[in-house]
Amino acid sequence: MTDDPEVLDNAVRTLSRLLLAEETLEATFGRVASLACRTLPPCDLASVTMINDGQASTPVQTHPLADDLDSAQYRSQRGPCLEAYSIRQVVRGTVPDSAPRWPEFMAAAAKAGIRSVLAVPLVASDRPLGALNLYSRTAESYSEADEETAVLFSEQAAVACANSEVYWRTHSLTEHLREALESRDVIGQAKGILMERERVDADAAFDMLRRASQRLNVKLRDLAGRVVHARDPDDSAAGAPR
Repeated sequence: MTDDPEVLDNAVRTLSRLLLAEETLEATFGRVASLACRTLPPCDLASVTMINDGQASTPVQTHPLADDLDSAQYRSQRGPCLEAYSIRQVVRGTVPDSAPRWPEFMAAAAKAGIRSVLAVPLVASDRPLGALNLYSRTAESYSEADEETAVLFSEQAAVACANSEVYWRTHSLTEHLREALESRDVIGQAKGILMERERVDADAAFDMLRRASQRLNVKLRDLAGRVVHARDPDDSAAGAPR
């Protein structure tokens, strides 16, 4: 554990600010992993494991070796990060003592020069999200105090990750709604232009756009945009059959 309380306090404050940060989920994970390495001196590499629909992935890591170590666990379907996620408890491992438990991961860790690992579950609102993986090149490097700090850290990190996930899901839905409304507006304008030009009703104007869209293999919204911006497109552009 860091000997400087101010360092830990600053780390927690930084994580708290992440709760309100309007950034991508991947960017949030990156900050979490980097902050973990800076806060816990034994930590040489860090990564975040996320599990969605039963599939594990590593969206961010502080070093490519961490990605390799995570991948070894995913391939064998066992290892400290997956166990921490499954049992929702901190999981420790040392090389080579834990070899019988996770032989594939331990082989990868030994090859990478990693001597110990601390995997901390990320849980928000009683929902497991994944795990924060802290790798060290020093054997048995994580003390009980380090574990307590990592747990506090992971609790803040999980909330930050969950909030970021909710924010960007909401943002994505809002963007899709905006695009749908814009599409409706531009299609409506194009229908009005065709109704006036071709002396047809709304259904007939929409059918002209639809058939032209299929024939030209152009999205209906894009074709409508051509009609709106050109106002007098030729048949090949507008595709409006007479």
